[in-house]
Amino acid sequence: MLDPDSGLSLTIARIVQRLQGSSLHSQLERQARVSLHKPEIKLESLKEDIKDFLKTSGWEKKLQNAVYSELNVFPSPCHPAAPPEHMKEPLAYMRKAQGSWEKRILKSLNSMCTELSIPLAQKRPASEQKELLNKWNEMGTDEPDLSLFRPVYAPKDFLEKEDFSELGLNTGQLGIDDSAQVPPEFFENEHVRVGQKVLAEQDSAAAQQYVRQGCPTALRADLWALILNISNQPEDILYYEQLKSNVIQYDLLVDSLIYKDVKLTASNDDYYFVFEDYLYQVLLCFSRDTSVLDHFTYSSATPPKSYIRGKLGIEEYAVFYPPNGVIPFHGFSMYVAPLCFLYHEPSKLYQIFREMYVRFFFRLHSISSHPSGIVSLCLLFETLLQTHLPQLFYHLREIGAQPLRISFKWMVRAFSGYLATDQLLLLWDRILGYNSLEVLAVLAAAVFAFRAVNLMEVTSLAAAEAVLADLSTLKVMPLLQIFLFATVT
Repeated sequence: MLDPDSGLSLTIARIVQRLQGSSLHSQLERQARVSLHKPEIKLESLKEDIKDFLKTSGWEKKLQNAVYSELNVFPSPCHPAAPPEHMKEPLAYMRKAQGSWEKRILKSLNSMCTELSIPLAQKRPASEQKELLNKWNEMGTDEPDLSLFRPVYAPKDFLEKEDFSELGLNTGQLGIDDSAQVPPEFFENEHVRVGQKVLAEQDSAAAQQYVRQGCPTALRADLWALILNISNQPEDILYYEQLKSNVIQYDLLVDSLIYKDVKLTASNDDYYFVFEDYLYQVLLCFSRDTSVLDHFTYSSATPPKSYIRGKLGIEEYAVFYPPNGVIPFHGFSMYVAPLCFLYHEPSKLYQIFREMYVRFFFRLHSISSHPSGIVSLCLLFETLLQTHLPQLFYHLREIGAQPLRISFKWMVRAFSGYLATDQLLLLWDRILGYNSLEVLAVLAAAVFAFRAVNLMEVTSLAAAEAVLADLSTLKVMPLLQIFLFATVT
């Protein structure tokens, strides 16, 4: 890290270097020379008199504006030993991603050149030059045939749409093609047969690929367990019993936080109130599970520490608190609640939840640059909204109803407690299938798109929240498909 003085010196040096040789620099020099002929400029106070002249004549303000512009455009200076590319992007993996993206654009462009036998650049014939010059102010009236050309990329390509190709309009989906209007022999029966075969093979990778099109209700519990590699062996049951014993033996402050959370959320939910007991069992055991600490090796977060009484600050007397390193927050129990529909054996329910947490859910409440992290999801949501619904986005901004203020809670809770349970499980199928939480941001944007007409009429944050207050009637898969594949940009 740079100390403030070094940082300031580097900033000044960089700005001076950039302004030297600029037109402003030469203009300032010229004005300074002109001022030498003015009677108010004295030799004995030359420096100060020239500075006063530049100030009164408006040139000092122009210099200030140039400096301010430089400060706004360029990032804070890197450490002097840092390589030049750090000025462009300090994170190596971001630089790598940008390089890959640029290669992809170039490949697309070159492919089009080859397909159409058109060079990247060529000189126009004299006649064409003359025609273009004559039409310079009326080029909009020209209608060349562009049918063979395609955009090199569209903003939605940043989403890596091909990564969601299994959600395409021409691919069968549970959540759409199993509705009462579609005969089961068209898709559902065959999908169930394939699912049974996947389970018989006990192949996690195949299961993960399979659930991208949704899980049949009867197979979901086993398919998820297969993907998460949970088999509920005798030693797993014994481990759960040990955690239970620890809960029985020790009372933790976080127990009260867990009780409070369940009471405020799941207990008041029409779908989940019947699972209140399961939630307490799972979450109390979870708080004692030190194996959860392992996920901090790949999490941006650090487990909180406490000290044995009277030993504050002495590291050898420090312990992680709670033992799993995770302090529950409001809504935390909603990560467990939907799983209670699938698993009724407490030790298996517990293992599934723990694995879901250390794979996915921890990213929703820790700050990182990971693509499935909540920061990236927020960015993806806003980018999608600005790209596809710019009028709606700016209308909501204008009335003080920042879209992210509404959608943030949906994403942090992975939509648990907002969608009907059958729809939520279809959504979580895709999280497991793509091993990514990015679909949460896509769905959040799709919800705004679905309610866009109503949202364009609201004039306050409260009214916008009212329009989006009830998501329980929404169908996840049609929303995702329309937004991803049927939206015209």
